[in-house]
Amino acid sequence: MDRPVTDGVLVLAGTPIGDVGDAPPRLGRELSAADVVAAEDTRRLLRLAAALGVTIEGRLVSYFEGNEAARTAELLRLLIGGARVVLVTDAGMPSVSDPGYRLVAAAVEAGVAVTSVPGPSAVLTALAVSGLPVNRFCFEGFPPRKPGERARAFERLADEPRTMVFFESRHRLAATLGAMAEAFGGDRPAAVCRELTKTHEEVKRGPLGSLTTWADEDGPLGEITLVVAGASRESAPVSAADAARLVADREAAGVARKEAIAAVARELGLPKREVYAAVVAAKESLT
Repeated sequence: MDRPVTDGVLVLAGTPIGDVGDAPPRLGRELSAADVVAAEDTRRLLRLAAALGVTIEGRLVSYFEGNEAARTAELLRLLIGGARVVLVTDAGMPSVSDPGYRLVAAAVEAGVAVTSVPGPSAVLTALAVSGLPVNRFCFEGFPPRKPGERARAFERLADEPRTMVFFESRHRLAATLGAMAEAFGGDRPAAVCRELTKTHEEVKRGPLGSLTTWADEDGPLGEITLVVAGASRESAPVSAADAARLVADREAAGVARKEAIAAVARELGLPKREVYAAVVAAKESLT
């Protein structure tokens, strides 16, 4: 570890993702002792501090997506000047799909010491309760909002062998699950983790196709983390030739090729790209 060139310290402090009782013991001490506390939502932090019986004596400033660039320079100057700055976000660890990365990178570049108060993580909590393999996993954050970009992103992940973790808004959950089912196959196991550690916590497990129908009909509320099993070549239920033949049958019945491929992919629980490749290979073999 590089020796810091200043007495300033940046502390990344984890905050509860739901239950206040999950707050790490050090969190209160760091908030009380900080020269500056930078919070994604200052009002939310003050409510948390009150629940913990903590008084913030230092300067309290906001640090969120809208002012992150400008506020980073200000906080870096304070750190170089020797201040102890505690950074907190609304829930979980700063920098993990939340503000913080810019400040951490700037602090490291300037030779400022960076440490953390480990705390709750929606990513690890969802993985632990999902029932899916956790020996290898990757965090993909929020999927793209636009349908086309989202579909392309999932197509690139169709062959990812590791368990995948995503965040998603409840308003886009059904559409995202549907896009995952098309790209990964409707039979791919997954878990929708909602309101983790809160009163109405719920974990809905099942194949992506079934979860899509559930989300579309029930419209689940709250903070949502998605866990999706990685690709497993061994589990493919049919051969490429079988898939191509089923598409050809639908085309013969008057269904457009694009729609036929999508339908067969859903039926067989295969990614659309695999069914498409099978169709192309089958046609090339006839020429």
